[in-house]
Amino acid sequence: MGVSVSASTAIIVAGLFFAFTTFYPVAGNGFERVTAAERDVHDRALDRQNTAIAIDDAAYHEDPDPGDGATEDEVVVAVVNDGATGLVVSDTTLVVDNGYVDLAAVDTTVVGDAEGDDPDGDTDLWLAGETLTVTLVDADVDGAVADADRVGVVTEPGVRDAATVTDAEVEA
Repeated sequence: MGVSVSASTAIIVAGLFFAFTTFYPVAGNGFERVTAAERDVHDRALDRQNTAIAIDDAAYHEDPDPGDGATEDEVVVAVVNDGATGLVVSDTTLVVDNGYVDLAAVDTTVVGDAEGDDPDGDTDLWLAGETLTVTLVDADVDGAVADADRVGVVTEPGVRDAATVTDAEVEA
């Protein structure tokens, strides 16, 4: 065996060593990313499974005395968080007759829970058992609130509920 064969073998072994030291971290990082992605998918599925909402009421309230010439007609939507997951109001989507309504631009209140507590309604956190109340006026929707037929609420985990808007009893 000559010097050239020994040198060639050393070069090949060194090349394999460098290739392995490059391949191993790439393979390890890829495996870690796949594992983290699978864990995120399972966490989102668990959040979706533990989330439940129900539209308790969606009612159109007509201004009983629009004597000033400006009507204050409104649609009030009350949604109960029936799940075990706390939700964020700003991550919740409201759809009125297939039109998106930005909850940051409308009047929202979160009140009450199953134990009867009445926390501050001006919050972005919507916990289990609490009711989110959204009040819409004409400026908040595309068109008039009097024409609203259907509302839908979609939470950040993807759980949704829909209801037909009913006419509320006019209080005299």
